[in-house]
Amino acid sequence: MKVVLPMAGLGTRLRPHTYSKPKPLVSVAGKTVLGHVLDSLHGLPIDEVIFITGYLGDQIEEYVRARYTFPARFVEQTELRGQAHAINLASEYIDQPVLIIFVDTIVKADLTRLLDVQSDGVLYVKEVEDPRRFGVAVIENGRITRLVEKPKTPVSNLAIIGVYYLRNWQLLREALREVIDRDIQTGGEYYFADALQIMLDRNAHLEAWTVEAWEDCGTVQALVHTNRYLLSNGHARLPAETENSVIIPPVYVSPTARIQNSVIGPYVSVADGVTISDSIVRDSILSDGATICGVALTESVVGSNAVVKGAFRRLNVGDASEVEVG
Repeated sequence: MKVVLPMAGLGTRLRPHTYSKPKPLVSVAGKTVLGHVLDSLHGLPIDEVIFITGYLGDQIEEYVRARYTFPARFVEQTELRGQAHAINLASEYIDQPVLIIFVDTIVKADLTRLLDVQSDGVLYVKEVEDPRRFGVAVIENGRITRLVEKPKTPVSNLAIIGVYYLRNWQLLREALREVIDRDIQTGGEYYFADALQIMLDRNAHLEAWTVEAWEDCGTVQALVHTNRYLLSNGHARLPAETENSVIIPPVYVSPTARIQNSVIGPYVSVADGVTISDSIVRDSILSDGATICGVALTESVVGSNAVVKGAFRRLNVGDASEVEVG
């Protein structure tokens, strides 16, 4: 199996954090978003992982090569022309069934079940209360018949979450090429849904499988929510020791963090090298090297090597910033 991970976007909804790092390297629950996605692939017979990178893509390559041993290929998308365009850049390397994951979501699903698939492919979906916000899959007799983007009238409540397994990789390559050759665009971009619809129009048998959980990492608010979910579901880690402090689980605290005279938790992630003193922190993510002193923080994301001093605030602080509030 090949794996394709498109991740060339600018991550504008996560600024200021994505000014200095690509979106997949933003941390949540003690690990980067990309790290959570890559670790979910454990148990699959992967021949190669293809990363479609863009802005600050060298950081992606450095991160992967330092931590993982699987065969990896890095393809740069120099023009942000949409999802189908990004995947088509990897088309020449897709020569077997392929798993495609858009790296701004974290899902809970048993991906090893894909090894038993006999149809042309699987689209992972999640039931939602308001399908008007999502692209949805319409199902008839156990197979997907069409895809509808943000339906104004109810046709399905199965939202497409951005994880796709295409066993019929030959037809996938043809559909991607057709989207580009026929210049099928929406708002100036080539969408992957159009390639999938071409496959369906050619009688491809695509199944819809539901996931247990689907967590978004595309905005600061969503990142904080995902942090809560992950800490409550197996990603918590208590500190070995603190100085005159109280820890309220669930939390993730790096063993290299230092905590003095503070109350931490619940739902707090504390990365490597963080220093916290005389503070109350809950429901927040503190990135590596951050310094927190004399503050009360809630629902906040503090970037790498940022310094925050002062009084109670709700903050979204980028890397290497310094904030003092009275």
